[in-house]
Amino acid sequence: MTWLPHDFVHPLHIDIPDGGGHRLRPISGGDAPLDYPAVMGSRERLWSIFGPAWQWPPATMSYEANLADLERHAAEIDAHESFNYTIESADRTALRGCVYIDPPEKQGADAEVSWWVVDDEVGGALERALDAFVPRWIAEDWPFEQPRFIGRDVTWDEWLRLPDRS
Repeated sequence: MTWLPHDFVHPLHIDIPDGGGHRLRPISGGDAPLDYPAVMGSRERLWSIFGPAWQWPPATMSYEANLADLERHAAEIDAHESFNYTIESADRTALRGCVYIDPPEKQGADAEVSWWVVDDEVGGALERALDAFVPRWIAEDWPFEQPRFIGRDVTWDEWLRLPDRS
């Protein structure tokens, strides 16, 4: 199975409707100065969400390890293997979270999508805007027929119990 059509062009800059000027764009190693404090500042909550599945973010993650992660994500984006979009603040001076679009690890979907916001955005307008926008954006701009929204339409615990793709 091919994950994406050969001629698919991924979106580069996406304004988040009702997101207070926030936008999505593909992440790069250059985002490490903003990404590292965002991740580590919300690390305990992020670990409670992503830790069992991804072992991320570890308590001892260094700036250099974070930079290497971002460079790996950028290479995966370039190769169309998976996509990590940063959520940029309106003034482009802060990273407020990320959106992940990945090939499915589990049966029953053709993409797996998840996202997070920093602790001080949890339950706020930006998170509500993302919860409304991301599924619509995936349906309208991506070539998937059965995307799975992990943490939204299936919990992370439920996702972990799904059968792996063979």
